[in-house]
Amino acid sequence: MIPSVLPTYNRAPLSFVKGEGSWLIEADGRRFLDLGAGIAVNALGHANPALTEALTTQAQNLWHVSNLYQIPQQQQLADKLVDATFADTVFFTNSGTESCELAVKMARKYWHDKGQPERHVIITFDGSFHGRSSAGIAAAGSEKMTKGFAPLLPGFRHLPFGDHDAIKEAMKQPDVAGILIEPVQGEGGIRPLPDVCLKGIRALCDETGALMMLDEVQCGVSRTGKLFAHEWAGVSPDIMMVAKGIGGGFPLGAVLATEDAASGMTAGTHGSTYGGNPLGCAVGNKVMEIVSDPAFLEDVNRKAGLLRQGLESLVARFPDVFESVRGLGLMLGIKCKVTNVDVVKAAYDAGLLTVPAGDNVVRLLPALNIPDEDIAEALNRFEKVATEVQPS
Repeated sequence: MIPSVLPTYNRAPLSFVKGEGSWLIEADGRRFLDLGAGIAVNALGHANPALTEALTTQAQNLWHVSNLYQIPQQQQLADKLVDATFADTVFFTNSGTESCELAVKMARKYWHDKGQPERHVIITFDGSFHGRSSAGIAAAGSEKMTKGFAPLLPGFRHLPFGDHDAIKEAMKQPDVAGILIEPVQGEGGIRPLPDVCLKGIRALCDETGALMMLDEVQCGVSRTGKLFAHEWAGVSPDIMMVAKGIGGGFPLGAVLATEDAASGMTAGTHGSTYGGNPLGCAVGNKVMEIVSDPAFLEDVNRKAGLLRQGLESLVARFPDVFESVRGLGLMLGIKCKVTNVDVVKAAYDAGLLTVPAGDNVVRLLPALNIPDEDIAEALNRFEKVATEVQPS
């Protein structure tokens, strides 16, 4: 008999009833140190007082009006994002999946309005993840994502991750509209794209006119120690997908774009009933105010150094369990020699929450303001996990 909640997740047998900073409290009273942050969503921890105040204050005034009207909170957040990034304009969504849908539409409409509708192909990469909509799974292209959902949305060309020669050849094709890539793959196993590759992609886009489209749903919003991950390479995209951390736990996403890239998206070409609602944008404004502060970013990088140093030590001390540490900022992965799911399950027993990923990696995505003492406690618990799963 099918359960009342559609069984599309293999859920852990945990039911959390309260959150406090980097901690979650189970219904039975057990406390878990959260290094998953809702898959990089709770950027400022659980029940953050500043976000709680922003949400409750707004909730007492206005929840929803739809995009038929001006929404002051939305305008304020758009202005913040434009001022802080490459973008000239922003469309607000409810999720990363919705951001992907718009990014794809925007790129194709751009070339249609320029009289070149044949330029509709978007280049994507093995190991990518862009959500679970029809466009998102077609963009990723993996059998795991697409099996049983044919016919797939056409117009995507998949390349090996990090193969610059393949990118050069693919970009020569006259049907290419843009190239969509995560500066750091999340689901694919915390795989950062080297700065030289992002620079090379930007140069190829400039040469061919193709749009550079970045998916910063997981790696954006200060997760890597810069406001957005592409800043490490010193490049600017034409279109960027954002979600997860931008709402600090409240459903919120966005697509940022240059004026030129967004030129095809005129009145009536796209919409969202809830996107950019007063509640979400009130929280997003407070998140941006906090995470864009240079002092905050400096502290993210300091904390990242503490966590990474501790993880590197674990790799050295448990060579039969762990292989390496990868990632940027507080978007870290530890590649395992034992099965990563076994590590995740052992971590549950140790009161530690992590997130599995591809390439046999365990993701560590703590709140960006995680206290130093919680980092130390997490490393102590992770050492117990390593001892538990170590081959005999």
